Amino acid sequence: MPEKEPETHGAPLRRFTDPAYVPLCANLAEVRENIDRLDRDIVALLAERGRYVKDAARFKRDAFQVSAPQRQQEVIDKVKALAEEKGAYPEVVEAAYRALIAGFIAREQQDHLGMAAVEAKA
Repeated sequence: MPEKEPETHGAPLRRFTDPAYVPLCANLAEVRENIDRLDRDIVALLAERGRYVKDAARFKRDAFQVSAPQRQQEVIDKVKALAEEKGAYPEVVEAAYRALIAGFIAREQQDHLGMAAVEAKA
């Protein structure tokens, strides 16, 4: 029998064994609606973060300063702690942020190359 996508309006097919687990939705369609809502919020926040990353390029002299390895590690450490605090999966948050940071640095490097130096004031 060929594999097929799960039924979106059907009843659950599995259950968690953790007695403290509280289901959030009645069916897969509701789960996906909520994930889609969160994705819209996340993308809006990423757009805002990107505007700040772009602005940060104004304060950096060269490619090393754009990459800022110490700052990268500070961000990773911070978000891992936040993941623990908020009940997120730390390994997923770390992986996501490593990818985000790499993407934002690549973008900031491009922006930085297209910038002109500010002339020193006399």
